[in-house]
Parts: sequence; structure tokens; C-alpha cells
Amino acid sequence: MEKTPTIRITRQFRFEAAHALWNYDGPCQNIHGHSYLLYVTVQGRPLDDPRDHKHGMVMDFSVLKQVVNRLIVDPLDHALLVNAATPHSEMAVSHPLCGKVVAVPYQPTCENMISDFADKIREALPEGVRLHSLKLHETSTSYAEWFAEDNPR
Repeated sequence: MEKTPTIRITRQFRFEAAHALWNYDGPCQNIHGHSYLLYVTVQGRPLDDPRDHKHGMVMDFSVLKQVVNRLIVDPLDHALLVNAATPHSEMAVSHPLCGKVVAVPYQPTCENMISDFADKIREALPEGVRLHSLKLHETSTSYAEWFAEDNPR
């Protein structure tokens, strides 16, 4: 009997968020926003049980959507991300106009964000499904990529 092939599936997510880079030597030191585009690719073997209603799926796209929305999109959409270890977090939290502020334990760059996302998503995937890669567009021309093969546990 032939082994079920390994397949990768990808889902795209969008969210709007602002950030400020403490001690940066350019305009990104100021609060500014981005329309983020996140691609989440997981891999596994399609379920090979005709009696299961997920037969033929690596992972139900709706389940992947629930996981990523719960861990990434819902907490960050229309939020201000600041480094918790800098004065940005104190200023933003105390100011009533800032509203939804997320203090993260790192400088909120695209690179650090995607690494944080990978850690969160990896832990939430069902058995037999693993995170293959992430791509996070900060702008239409600039993005960071994360690959599991480069980041073994």
C-alpha cells in the first residue's frame, strides 16, 4: 500500500496594528501603523479514514483559522504593540487615546513578531500537523519569513 503523501496547506490572515521601535535611529521610532499580511503554512498527511468527516484533510482550514485568530489576529488587530521593557509601554498604557495596547517582551519588529507567532502557533496545532513556515508582510514590499527547518525545537 502506498504511503499517504505529506502535504502543505496555507491560509492567509490580515490585521491592522501600530508599533513604535524604542531607540531606533529612523522614523520607525515614532508610533506608526501597518496593514499586516500573515501566511501560515502547516504540513502533515491527509487523514485517510473514509469514516471521518475530515477525510482527505491535513487540517480543516476553519480550525487553522480559529487557532491563528485566537492567538494572533484577535489580540493584535487594531492594537499598538510596544516593547514592555521600554518607556513606550508606560507612556502608551497611561494615555487614554492609546486604547488597545499590547506590551510584548521584545522590540516589536517584523522579525521578532514572526518568531513569537511561530512559538504560539506551534503549540496549538493538532497532533500530526506541524508548522512549516510563516511569512509576515509589514508592507507590500517588505516581509519576514520563518521556516521550521531553520528553527528546530
